[in-house]
Amino acid sequence: MKKIFITVIISTVSIFKTCISKELINLQFIEMQVLRNGEVIGFSNYKFSKKNDFLKVENNTKFKVDILGVNLFKIDSLGTEIYKNNKLVSFESETFQNKKIKYVKLKLSDDETKYLIDGSSYKGNATLDNVIGNWWNYQILQTDTQISPLSGSVKKQKVKYIGDEVLEILGRKINTNKFSIKSKNQNIAEDKKLDFLIWIDPTTNIILKIKYERMGSWEYKLKNYN
Repeated sequence: MKKIFITVIISTVSIFKTCISKELINLQFIEMQVLRNGEVIGFSNYKFSKKNDFLKVENNTKFKVDILGVNLFKIDSLGTEIYKNNKLVSFESETFQNKKIKYVKLKLSDDETKYLIDGSSYKGNATLDNVIGNWWNYQILQTDTQISPLSGSVKKQKVKYIGDEVLEILGRKINTNKFSIKSKNQNIAEDKKLDFLIWIDPTTNIILKIKYERMGSWEYKLKNYN
């Protein structure tokens, strides 16, 4: 599995794998901590449920940043992805970001050739090689375009394999593959850019850690899964 995964990533990111791996399909939950400057400020958890040919992935993300008793930044988000035969058919989310409401309503077109998006920052179509930009799904490393789970915007990206790295997490040392994701267009506003470091366990395809810099040092770290 490891050799196949690395070969796909290094040879060409644009060759998109439409099916979710068996390891991820059989998960029941993923729990991630959200940290800022080394301090736990919230969580991003995923719940998986299967019925016949359908897989439902529910996400609950909450965190807030307080400085000197003043709330600087706050997120409270719920989202649901639905897959049929392991292929995305719909996604909905509602997010309260400070005093703003963001949302996404996405569905597969009747002819199954594109996604139809009604989002707070984008309304239109998207190609089937898009992945919802949530951190449970390693397919985000196998495509050159992703959809924001908060607002529905379509973001072109570049994925780079950096190398292998031993990561100490979950109380043990794990041999990981390390990647970066950056926006293809570097001329956009800084707060719109993708600029992430990602560590993945190649034996399970589970993303263990995400790191980025934006008003401090941020990390999403795997806390528990089953």
